[in-house]
Amino acid sequence: QVQLKESGGGLVQAGASLRLSCAASGRAFNNYAMGWFRQVPGKEREFVAAISRSATATYYSDSVKGRFTISRSNAENMVSLQMNKLKPEDTAVYYCAADLANFSGTYYSTVANAYEYWGQGTQVTVSS
Repeated sequence: QVQLKESGGGLVQAGASLRLSCAASGRAFNNYAMGWFRQVPGKEREFVAAISRSATATYYSDSVKGRFTISRSNAENMVSLQMNKLKPEDTAVYYCAADLANFSGTYYSTVANAYEYWGQGTQVTVSS
């Protein structure tokens, strides 16, 4: 079992930056690939970014590539999402998720169903 808790959301103006953090507790954090997803009401959960358990591989959706950076600290059981140059269309509830990946140091998934554990989400609102 892994418990995840996001923090760092808020209300910002377009062009600003935010840093989301996700604290993990429970089983060995370094066995899990981690992902960030986001969701707006009435829409499906959308992939944002992912990082392999060893942090050697990362992947971003086209909509955030070049603006967002995912990182992790296995020593601190933490994954972060640095979001720069925010746009109103980035407004959503952001979730971090954990996917057991002890078989590979480079594995990650962009599919929500691959992730076994989810946080409760943190709201990000970007005003124009």
